[in-house]
Amino acid sequence: MHGKAVLVTGAAQGVGRQIALDLAQAGAAAIMLCDRQRERGEATAAEIRALGPEAVFIHADLAEEAAPAAVVSEAIAALGRIDSLVNAAGVTDRASVADATPALWDRVFAINARAPAFLMQQMIRHLRDRKVPGTILNILSMNAYGGTPELAIYAASKAALALLTRNAAHAHRFDRIRINGINLGWVDTPAEREMQGVTLGLGEGWLAEAQARQPIGRLLVPEDVARLALFLLGDASFPMTGTLVDQEQWVLSVRD
Repeated sequence: MHGKAVLVTGAAQGVGRQIALDLAQAGAAAIMLCDRQRERGEATAAEIRALGPEAVFIHADLAEEAAPAAVVSEAIAALGRIDSLVNAAGVTDRASVADATPALWDRVFAINARAPAFLMQQMIRHLRDRKVPGTILNILSMNAYGGTPELAIYAASKAALALLTRNAAHAHRFDRIRINGINLGWVDTPAEREMQGVTLGLGEGWLAEAQARQPIGRLLVPEDVARLALFLLGDASFPMTGTLVDQEQWVLSVRD
């Protein structure tokens, strides 16, 4: 990623933050961070600047329809260009088909599917105008294959983004724009700790219990995801495009 300018959404904490930090250590020249959490986003930008690269934070709520175009426009104005995009922002609000509401559906799809789709649109237009290659990485979920009942709407939003990832990769392969995705398994992030321990009321012991049930003895951590993300964003993965990598410790559809 030496010398590259990268836009990372969801960069204030968890997976997005770690990807941004690893990009800085991998030689990126400039990183634009986007998140709705201003204080944490500014802190991450300061960490990156301490590592050497230019770093700018954009405060934005990607649930807003106009946000993707505004974020990309501001990133280009600040950095001069964008070479790679990471769509790491997302929400994991719970709802089954039986108890979902239209409002929840609209919010989850706005953030998990509509926003990354139109961020991709703006990025593709920018790269085509410059007549240069580039890379896009979408952070997806193993739930896109079906998901548990209470994650039905979340799973559907990630399935929509998975399809868009492959479709856009096919459509823009001759533009030399490589677009890939990571289907994440269970990751230990600040947002997941809040969801499990507080929102779902499982208390402080939920993590130890969850870790004990995993084949490798722990959940994935953001550092695991960031290593794979840098591979897919960089030249080491050339010419891969339209690839959805399952970053999971369970083998899908195989039972004991």
